[in-house]
Amino acid sequence: MASVSMAAEAAVPRTRRRWNAAASLALLPAAVIVLVVYLGCMVWTVRLSFSSSKLLPVLDWVGVRQYSRLFANERFLISVENIVLFGVLFIAGCLVLGFLLAVFIDQKVRSEAAFRTIFLYPYAMSFVVTGLAWQWFLNPTLGLQKIVRDLGFESFTFDWLVNQDMVVYTLVIAGVWHGSGLVMCILLAGLRGVDEDLWKAARIDGIPTWRVYLSIVLPLLGPMIVTAVVLLATSVVKLYDLVVAMTHGGPGIASEVPAKFVMDHFFERNNIGLATAAATMMLISVAAVLAPWVYARYIRPQGRRA
Repeated sequence: MASVSMAAEAAVPRTRRRWNAAASLALLPAAVIVLVVYLGCMVWTVRLSFSSSKLLPVLDWVGVRQYSRLFANERFLISVENIVLFGVLFIAGCLVLGFLLAVFIDQKVRSEAAFRTIFLYPYAMSFVVTGLAWQWFLNPTLGLQKIVRDLGFESFTFDWLVNQDMVVYTLVIAGVWHGSGLVMCILLAGLRGVDEDLWKAARIDGIPTWRVYLSIVLPLLGPMIVTAVVLLATSVVKLYDLVVAMTHGGPGIASEVPAKFVMDHFFERNNIGLATAAATMMLISVAAVLAPWVYARYIRPQGRRA
């Protein structure tokens, strides 16, 4: 009996090794695709940014000439200003509105599932659909302005969509409407994990509800807030379809963003070198956003365990 049990125990590792080998073999095509397609394309893009490529890619070397041209390009500088303004307001708006929606639903309201679905529904739509819907709603000749004027308020004006100074804020409005549902879901999961004893102790001490949320609940939601910020920030860097659907970068170049600058120089202006330089700067921006999160989430905990 002892020999049988030892043989069975010895067979288990062999079986596991076979399963692990089969799983590794099944994942091999995906790993090859990631290495060749994704990483290969990133390396190729960075390489072309140091070339003089125009209509077709060439492998000459011009140093940082494309980057010098890039940061001397007024259109690119405006796109950077726009994306920074949009990013700050978009992330802040999504966090505030998403938190308020999460607090509202956490009050165990009736039809909670229906409210969750309604608030999350905009995020289920693509940015193209969101942009087209808000483009119609904010169009001075079709949407909000016309509706209010038809009600008798002839002097009402809301022309942000065609106003160069305000058009970026229309993108922020549409973006917050689209992204706040995601933040709501993330923070609602965190609120449901708050110990009920904290609320009981706060009630006994007579602490106002708003103070409990600011001083106790929000610090507990720190990891969820960081996750939401990372997800929102990556969507800010690659912002393209919302702009194309709502404003197409206009009026003029007032709502230009880096992703649209890249696409236009790739496919319309036939300037691959300048486009890849801008794409490389976007890659650096994404890496700058993800690196602290990856370090705090994966690398630092391993260092502590060691």
